[in-house]
Amino acid sequence: MTAVQATARITAVPDGRGGTALPELTGEGPLALRRTRSAVGRAARVTVVGAMTAPLGGDRLAVHVGVEPGAVLYVDAAAATVSLPGRTGEQARYDVRLTVGEDAELHWLPEPLIAAEGSDLRMTTTAQLAPGARLVLREEQILGRAGERPGRLTTRLTVRVGGRPLLDQELSFGPGAAGWAGPAVLHTHRAVGQLLLVDPAFDDKPAEVRLPAWEAEEGEAVLTPLAGPGALLTAVAPDGLRLRRLLSATLAP
Repeated sequence: MTAVQATARITAVPDGRGGTALPELTGEGPLALRRTRSAVGRAARVTVVGAMTAPLGGDRLAVHVGVEPGAVLYVDAAAATVSLPGRTGEQARYDVRLTVGEDAELHWLPEPLIAAEGSDLRMTTTAQLAPGARLVLREEQILGRAGERPGRLTTRLTVRVGGRPLLDQELSFGPGAAGWAGPAVLHTHRAVGQLLLVDPAFDDKPAEVRLPAWEAEEGEAVLTPLAGPGALLTAVAPDGLRLRRLLSATLAP
């Protein structure tokens, strides 16, 4: 089976009537894009719909999102993304590039990424924000489907505001990753996630370190301030449902 190479592109701009227009909304292969209704003021909303099974080993997928100054965009997904093994054992790649202009706002809220047994995926998310831009970004990784061992998964999240680094972290799980299942990392948990908030309001009132309310069997979470206009909520949990509960707390500057 031939590896798939596909790129989806979204561009959001102010429509001149208090809303947001989408002059570019194109998808290829497994990355189908649909404009969906938004009940959030002047925002446009796009849903990523998986048109075929991907990523498989050797696939190269990419999503490029640009939000022009003054526009507001929500991007979500119709279903989880499942990383599957290919015939050759080659690593798959999934690259997301987000660009948010001044006084623009992006909510990047995909469904979980599931690393199925035997898969090998490297996913990178790079966000470039202008001063005054706002970003809500959620990432959830589930290690293995029910009753199976996890695949190999490496993720890197890099965020810059005004050209200056705000966050740069890399996580690696599954076969060949050192110490990922040890007590200092996931231990018995098999779901991990991050909720990143970038808002200029944090310049005046930084977030405070705190532990959101949770029960022992639900997992663990912590909110930490960043050295810049942002805060990061990190959580681990036994499964995806309990992970989402931990990440669903309402957070505001």
